[in-house]
Amino acid sequence: MPAEPPSGRGAAVLRRWDSALIATLLLVTLAAALAVDGFATGRNAQFLLLDAVAIGLVALPVTLIVITGEIDLSVASTLGLCSAVMGQLWVSGWPLELVVLTAVALGALLGAVNGLFVTGFGLPALAVTIGTLAAYRGLAFVVLGDRAVADFPRAWTDAVGGTALAGAVPAAMLVTAVAAAGCAVLLHATPLGRSLFAIGNNAEAARFSGIAVARTKFWLFVSCGAVSGLAGVFWTLRYASARADNGQGLELAVVAAVLLGGVSIFGGRGTLAGVCAGVLLLVTLRNALQLADVPADTLDIVTGSLLILSVLAPRALTALRRTPTTRT
Repeated sequence: MPAEPPSGRGAAVLRRWDSALIATLLLVTLAAALAVDGFATGRNAQFLLLDAVAIGLVALPVTLIVITGEIDLSVASTLGLCSAVMGQLWVSGWPLELVVLTAVALGALLGAVNGLFVTGFGLPALAVTIGTLAAYRGLAFVVLGDRAVADFPRAWTDAVGGTALAGAVPAAMLVTAVAAAGCAVLLHATPLGRSLFAIGNNAEAARFSGIAVARTKFWLFVSCGAVSGLAGVFWTLRYASARADNGQGLELAVVAAVLLGGVSIFGGRGTLAGVCAGVLLLVTLRNALQLADVPADTLDIVTGSLLILSVLAPRALTALRRTPTTRT
């Protein structure tokens, strides 16, 4: 039988980290609302949540991959290549419905390439996806060059950026929230989810317990590619522009959000609630700093610092909890 998700001391650390992260998110939101002009408006809330959609969508399958002890750094390049192909097919006269389906299917194919190299040839996911990060981005420029395709139907672009609740919550964010809820159920309440934790804790033991480790990882990479392709469709329609450099650097934000959410880079531990809080904290910080006219380079420093913090803080918290207390 598949192993259970982390329990006992590990689960307590995760719960404590998730609670601290949510409290930090609330404090940052309150501070930004009080100190930053224009932050506490419905229009800015819409922009903030739209920023969270692409990161949040891609973070869902990346979370599952990282829990198994692997990683996918090619997600932003997959997004960019799917966006470039989407633009090229649109100017070639394809109907947009078919263009969207093709972009998602292409993303799944690109994910399958990653999965084949990792599970079929036994190559390290880090090395494979760094390679495809560069290769897919290069292919995007081969497909579209430095052109931008911007004549997408207004009905589609308005639908992606339109609001669905209280004049501030985009419809795309509601779709992402439903996807996150489904992913949380899969991860925390199904045998497949328990299998992912088992693989991350000890892949060899999971294999001996009857879990198809290689096949599971392969389909995780396929799903990650498909979701990245879907994020490419969202990105293209949100900005009404298909470009080869769309989403460049997004992989850093995705990995930072996943690790900030308490998912162990070594696999076997993490929660979807923590990842969702990590995504919202990251985009809230970046949004507040942008409104405060902080330079883009500083925003990258903040993201990188959060990435380092997300690795160090949970380990420090675990070490503190293991430190014996002396009684006087």
